Amino acid sequence: MPVQEICTVVGMAPLNPTTYWMTLEVGEMVSKEGLRAGQFLHIACGHSRLLRRPISVALTMAEAPYDTAALVFEVKGSGTEWLSRRQVGDKVDVLGPLGNGFSVEEDGRYLLVGGGIGTPPLLGYAGAFGERSTAVLGFRSADRVILADRFGESCKEVFLCTDDGSAGRHGFVDAQVRDILSKDRDFTAVLTCGPKPMLRNVARAAAEFGVPCQVSMEERMACGVGACLGCAVQMRDGTMKHVCKDGPVFAAEDVDWDA
Repeated sequence: MPVQEICTVVGMAPLNPTTYWMTLEVGEMVSKEGLRAGQFLHIACGHSRLLRRPISVALTMAEAPYDTAALVFEVKGSGTEWLSRRQVGDKVDVLGPLGNGFSVEEDGRYLLVGGGIGTPPLLGYAGAFGERSTAVLGFRSADRVILADRFGESCKEVFLCTDDGSAGRHGFVDAQVRDILSKDRDFTAVLTCGPKPMLRNVARAAAEFGVPCQVSMEERMACGVGACLGCAVQMRDGTMKHVCKDGPVFAAEDVDWDA
């Protein structure tokens, strides 16, 4: 059940000129409400902005006296620009936990595939599964790469891809995923988050090798609780699901990628 909380900023640092790591004290959202990586918080970004901004959770910690959550966001408009100017000690109005995280098994082995700002929600799973996780991270260019060092601290291997070849492999992440699965398909699942074209291609690559795949969808949201139709996506069975309420994580085979 989501709760509204006035949260204190306890950490704020730029990861690059447009992307920020923010740590919030979130009351008891972790210990009592079950907030975890892959879910999101809906944050009010200034009194003059009617709609909250959904920010994905990268890491959570149950601590005393307040739980903490680390969020990573990119400045894309006036709301996130306002959020990027918050300082340690500032207060923000937060609604959460919202959405679902990835469904994982305690002894599972996972291939984590992130694209751009879709990379942070996978960080908590890298920490949880350590050497039983492998990461493929894709970005437009070397100057947009984030969190690769943090994934490297946990995962058995980290493969970096960039669209322009300025860092790591030149090309998209699905080619790297195919290379990995062609040699080793003994993964419990592929967990992936990023733009829809990337998710579609990764899902198809996983299906080719018979590996289950879960996708975390990125869609524009308004209410964040399923009351509007702003983030509806078409399912293969003909139904419509809300990314905010029913997702953002779905089984890849349930999504109608041709809609």
